Amino acid sequence: MKRLHAVVLFVLGFAVAGVASGTVIADVSTSTSTSTDTTSTVATTTTAPTTTAQASGATIPIGVRVAGVRVGGLAPPEAVSAVQLAFRRPLPVVVDGYRLSIDPTRVASAYVTTAVARARISDTSTNVRLVVSVRGGPLRVWVAAAAKRFDRGPADASLTLRNGRPRITKAHGGRTLDTAALAGRIVAALQANSRLPVRVHTKTSAPAVSGATFTETIVINRSINKLVLYRGMTPERTFSVATGQRIYPTPAGRWHIVVKWRNPWWYPPTQDSWAKGLKPVPPGPGNPLGTRWMGLDAPGVGIHGTDEPSSIGYSASHGCIRMQVPDAEWLFDHVDIGTTVFII
Repeated sequence: MKRLHAVVLFVLGFAVAGVASGTVIADVSTSTSTSTDTTSTVATTTTAPTTTAQASGATIPIGVRVAGVRVGGLAPPEAVSAVQLAFRRPLPVVVDGYRLSIDPTRVASAYVTTAVARARISDTSTNVRLVVSVRGGPLRVWVAAAAKRFDRGPADASLTLRNGRPRITKAHGGRTLDTAALAGRIVAALQANSRLPVRVHTKTSAPAVSGATFTETIVINRSINKLVLYRGMTPERTFSVATGQRIYPTPAGRWHIVVKWRNPWWYPPTQDSWAKGLKPVPPGPGNPLGTRWMGLDAPGVGIHGTDEPSSIGYSASHGCIRMQVPDAEWLFDHVDIGTTVFII
């Protein structure tokens, strides 16, 4: 009996130990599982802020531009700085090959912040328009200064007498800058935020008087009673003439041929005492004007032939310039109305 009782106690003790051992194993297993879950939770919590920042739209979508400036992937302040920097770049202006530049900030304002705000909500690859306000006053001042630099009025050819000889200065064309067209092109470039050169050309203007106006010039020297016909500034032919008497001098000055008559009538200047009682003379051998008359804008004075060939070479006329009849006929055929006549 005592032996049986001992066996029963042993078996019961073993059973209790097994239950206790199983409980410990179960606790360890549960603890390990909890630790793993906690680690997983921590890892998830660590990556969550990055995902939230991206989702909040803190940077501008990739590929977006503002007026051609790449701002995709930038934070708004960085994008504003990039666009402002691009807008401040000088705009080149080329006039007839000469390069100028204009500071955009002096003549215009760009609404950069508004454009960047639109860029934040734009789709990828969008090019957002930059609104630019151009100030007309400063722009007109700049364009006027450019025009003053390039504008040049035309210069007419001129005829003067120097040392008894005609001198002709050449004509020069002028040029003008179309200020309205230039201002329009600058406005378009600024509003497009383009910094490609704005190219314009001046317009040419022709002189009113060219050198061809002075093809022929006559110079009459009363002191030596000579008439010289010049082609341009080159003497072509010289003639002996008769000029006015001391009491009836040929008027000095710059005159022009205003009328040409073949076989003219002679009408006596009845206002002068020497011509009183004289009658008009028709064309013919006895005509005091010969066969040709080239009247000047000096009242009552002209270049003409004569029926008194012996007077040539002397101061013998009543103010006109007498020539031998063949010489007057030759000159008549080689000058035009408007020809300048210098009498010295």
